[in-house]
Amino acid sequence: MNRKADLKDDLKILPTRENHNCFGCGPTNTSGLQMQFHTDGKALYSWLTVPSHFCGWSNFVHGGVITTILDEVMGWSAIYMLKTLTLTKSITVDFLKPVYIDDELRAEGRISRRDSEREVLMEGLLYNSKDKLCSRAQGTFATFPPDVGAKFGLDPSVLKGVERLLAT
Repeated sequence: MNRKADLKDDLKILPTRENHNCFGCGPTNTSGLQMQFHTDGKALYSWLTVPSHFCGWSNFVHGGVITTILDEVMGWSAIYMLKTLTLTKSITVDFLKPVYIDDELRAEGRISRRDSEREVLMEGLLYNSKDKLCSRAQGTFATFPPDVGAKFGLDPSVLKGVERLLAT
């Protein structure tokens, strides 16, 4: 097992929203990835194994699923680190090595730079079980406070669940 995986137990586990149905992180979405996040205060981490129904060619994870994993870890990293809500504005992914179905993966997200009060550039990394970097992403995220989320029409229960995370 790699060094980051060995440290998993020492990281803080972020609370999940029990009624959340997001494809990437929703615990109630039985067809989703059900990502859970951990932090050391500098980055967010998620360990997951992608099931075979998310394959592309043969036993490779579909590129869209890889992109989702990276988008999810970057977005939640921005939410947690900046204590604000986010929406993805753009994302670029470099696919460096094949990512295999049923391999334990580690996704990492961190802030690259804060461009303004309303925008942040994030970095996402995806490693295989041999600690080899397989994919990396850069994403630009719009940031906004929860009261603006309410104006966008976000469900109040969603906002309440996110506010719990922002308070940690």
